[in-house]
Amino acid sequence: MLDKVVIANRGEIALRILRACKELGIKTVAVHSQVDADLIHARLADETVCIGPNPSKSSYLNIPAIISAAEVTDATAIHPGYGFLAENADFAEQVERSGFTFVGPTADVIRMMGDKVEAIKSMKEAGVPTVPGSDGPLSDDDERTLKLAAKIGYPVIIKAAAGGGGRGMRVVHTEASLLKSKHITQSEAKTAFGDDTVYLEKFLENPRHIEVQVIADGQGNAIHLGDRDCSMQRRHQKVVEEAPAPLVDKDARQAVLESCVNACKKINYRGAGTFEFLYEKGQFFFIEMNTRLQVEHPVSELITGIDIVKQQLLVASGRKLSLKQSDIKFKGHAIECRINAEDPKTFLPSPGKVTLFHAPGGPGIRVDSHLYGGYTIPPHYDSLIGKLIAYGDDRETAIIRAQIALEEMLIEGIRTNIPLQREIMRDTNFQKGGTNIHYLEKKLGH
Repeated sequence: MLDKVVIANRGEIALRILRACKELGIKTVAVHSQVDADLIHARLADETVCIGPNPSKSSYLNIPAIISAAEVTDATAIHPGYGFLAENADFAEQVERSGFTFVGPTADVIRMMGDKVEAIKSMKEAGVPTVPGSDGPLSDDDERTLKLAAKIGYPVIIKAAAGGGGRGMRVVHTEASLLKSKHITQSEAKTAFGDDTVYLEKFLENPRHIEVQVIADGQGNAIHLGDRDCSMQRRHQKVVEEAPAPLVDKDARQAVLESCVNACKKINYRGAGTFEFLYEKGQFFFIEMNTRLQVEHPVSELITGIDIVKQQLLVASGRKLSLKQSDIKFKGHAIECRINAEDPKTFLPSPGKVTLFHAPGGPGIRVDSHLYGGYTIPPHYDSLIGKLIAYGDDRETAIIRAQIALEEMLIEGIRTNIPLQREIMRDTNFQKGGTNIHYLEKKLGH
């Protein structure tokens, strides 16, 4: 077992990792920026190390500072959580080279999955269904690009190979605007990611966003924990997630779940990961793999009873996966509402002092949050301040419990998106299930 873990993150996910470490008897080191000394996990950790000033680039993205913190505390491993350095292959490589265990996949796998062109190629080879596309990067041959788009059929989407999080993409509806759009996307990709490689895909007009949670040990063993629907999005950022995904073709589901497990074995994946798909007209199309823990992992935990973070830590310690697919029993339905410190109408961030915080309770309610009364939310980081997860024997019960919990939840001193979450839970189309990725933005009039 790992002896001592540096938690290279902040907020609710840092607290989540700390709890899993405590359950396994692993000592913890909380690293934090200057403003984050009062984070609840920093108060609870065995040791704390300040790794720099408030800006992320000077602290949570400062690789030498994080590795130094592991060295001075005699830690044995580093858990990156999500965001920040979680999918940074150079970080994973430097952690391992420095003699520490990286709680996640190998740097080579992170690198391969971070390159969208390579990721699609490797998924095709593993039998995972992919979106019709250019099967590789676009070259300078404009004639070839025009022919590819015509073969795929408009509309198409041009994507940066190094992109992610909704950045580096451009939809093209006509041949007349294709080449200009390609050059603009290349230029933007070069500026944003330092890499102007772009590729072409069929643009699905009304898909849902469905993803598959996997755990693998890098020793030939892998399982899935079912799927999640994350279609309720705003500007490519997820707002509500649920498991299992409602109204999905059973045969298509089973095939895609098995293909994801096979892919993990083929690429020798280690740790927790998520295969993301667009789902339209009963078909799944792979878009990317997230080689880390996801914000929405609790919904998969609640329908399976599996602690994903503990499994990450066990696998990272070199243990073989103790779970077989036949051990995984799916029961009930779970819905997660992301709670953000932001204006519910303008979506502008709302940092400041939390004067009152009351977490809801009751049957089937879980709240993952680092908030407490008197805590001051700094303006330097992501606006996510908590996750309210509701579980029920069926989807209808989960929605009702989420509605009750959102009414109970009290956060004063700052603005939050709780009013928006209440509105979504009351929305009749959401309640029916199967809304697509554009639904929320249209509802909000964006």
